[in-house]
Amino acid sequence: MKAETPHLTRMKKWYGGALVSSLFMLLLLRYGFMKNPVEESYLMNPFSSNGTNPLEWVRFTAPLALQNPGNASQVISIDAIAFSLFALRNLSKGEQQSLLTWNLLKNLINHSHALPNGVEAIKEAGSAWNSLMDSIEEEKLGYGNDNSSRKAKEKQCPHFLNKMNATEPESHYKVRVPCGLTQGSSITIIGIPNGLLGDFRIDLTGEALPGEPDPPIILHYNVRLHGDKITEDPVIVQNTWTIAHDWGEEVRCPPPTPEENEKVDELEQCNKLVGKDDNRTIRVHSHGLRLPLMGLQGVKPRRYFPFKQGSLFVATLRVGPEGVQMTVDGKHVTSFAYRETLEPWLVSEVRISGDVKLISVLASGLPTSEDSDHTIDIEALKSVPLSIQRPVDLFIGVFSTANNFKRRMAVRRTWMQYPEVRSGTVVVRFFVGLHKNHIVNDELWNEARTYGDIQLMPFVDYYSLITWKTLAICIFGTEVVSAKFVMKTDDDAFVRLDEVMASLSRINVTHGLLYGLINSDSQPHRSTDSKWFISPEEWSEEKYPPWAHGPGYVVSHDIAKAVYKRFNEVRLKMFKLEDVAMGIWIADMQKDGLEVHYEKEERIFNEGCKDGYVIAHYQGPREMMCLWQKLQETKRARCCGDP
Repeated sequence: MKAETPHLTRMKKWYGGALVSSLFMLLLLRYGFMKNPVEESYLMNPFSSNGTNPLEWVRFTAPLALQNPGNASQVISIDAIAFSLFALRNLSKGEQQSLLTWNLLKNLINHSHALPNGVEAIKEAGSAWNSLMDSIEEEKLGYGNDNSSRKAKEKQCPHFLNKMNATEPESHYKVRVPCGLTQGSSITIIGIPNGLLGDFRIDLTGEALPGEPDPPIILHYNVRLHGDKITEDPVIVQNTWTIAHDWGEEVRCPPPTPEENEKVDELEQCNKLVGKDDNRTIRVHSHGLRLPLMGLQGVKPRRYFPFKQGSLFVATLRVGPEGVQMTVDGKHVTSFAYRETLEPWLVSEVRISGDVKLISVLASGLPTSEDSDHTIDIEALKSVPLSIQRPVDLFIGVFSTANNFKRRMAVRRTWMQYPEVRSGTVVVRFFVGLHKNHIVNDELWNEARTYGDIQLMPFVDYYSLITWKTLAICIFGTEVVSAKFVMKTDDDAFVRLDEVMASLSRINVTHGLLYGLINSDSQPHRSTDSKWFISPEEWSEEKYPPWAHGPGYVVSHDIAKAVYKRFNEVRLKMFKLEDVAMGIWIADMQKDGLEVHYEKEERIFNEGCKDGYVIAHYQGPREMMCLWQKLQETKRARCCGDP
């Protein structure tokens, strides 16, 4: 959940990795030793501070309804949604530990219009929840005891999928991606543009909603070797499509004007070499003389374009923090920024069509859960049971998405091993929305049962709804446990828990506290091209009140308690930038008389890692393990990559 801060991320260069991937795929092409691991048809608390029981399921009797703004004819009954999401289920006490905030969020149904995609997220969650509960019930009735079905289920979220000799007579080729994509995932395609024009398309598609004929297109990558209505020169066109908003704005490579060539993950949307004259040299006859192409008489200068009719290419789409990058034959060619509601975890299929002879496809770095049967340190990774007799100094809620299995495991193996967490004086939980894909939800449920540290949310994860998770964290930290302080962080943030606790002790403020990397001078983005665009209707003032950047901030118990109280009183302004939202809520409390203490922590690094950090953001699983090892060996906060 990165984009809650109004800064671009810093992405490590991976040209070398892409080149290695290309060479590896060429070796596979030559020797063809890999087999398809999937089907041939695809590539494949009850501890409450106020005495109430958060597991007490409720009945809804109000005959209210929600209307989906994207389809005026489709009316969703609150009773129907409530029955799907909050009906009594046959769950054990252990299974209910993942639902300690679930029932306390029931009023989200009445607030679903306050944030983009709120109605859709709750509606989709009802369907996903029913499917998950059906699967659990079947397992309990013994339908899933067969060893072969169990083994098949364990492979439902594979780490990679591959297919050699992928050419087929049809013009459309589909690659099923069972559990979506995550940061670091890549799809490598080897092929040859052929046919009359050599034009071809690569589409990353999601799942179609019930009743909709076509799925959303998260990325449409269109290679036009002979141009189109706008240009006669070769061009790459990138775009998105949804049934509600049709085609978005095209991103063309080369762009119509140089000013339109922005950066995504610090990489250009279009490599400046694309469409420019090729200045490479060629060998002339047998004399060994090398001359520039432009220096030969009668030879028309050739412009560089990564795809050529009749020529083999190795193209890799890679999922980055802010968008999708494409390399061709080891060279970065294009970047495409994610668009709202069209995120990589939604991808369920890769479609390749047009005039292309497809030779091979490899999808790697896919999200997959760890097999708990082979986890040797599993007992040390399980959460400590909650106890009403043990006071909680700090509750930490971690934002995570359903298919971020590896990130959660990295957190469990690193900073969740601090003695304060293992003793139970600091409690940590992951807050995870449901996934549209039932396979991912099955894996997530098994993970939650195994480790006991996941809180499921009664909505499908969309970035525009992360503020609901902030609310859920405040609820857990005050209603499920009664913590002195409540902290929010991300699953790609490394937290030096000892330093956080030492800072809170040194500050010695227990009421009205906001501790973090405070921003006291920021303005809403008014450009519609910005990912953080905020309309005057969403926020009319010129500046935001002080807020703390999302990788990690702490509030005192009274603030978290007031957030939940105002939510129930329908006095809580829902704002889609969750860290700014917390700042807005605190400013409103301040107007009502709360004395607020803003404590700025300069050692929280919003974009990466610097020595001496308290929190280092944008750390992958390997970086997390490396940081933890350095802390254990040197007792110093040194970033990875340092000697």
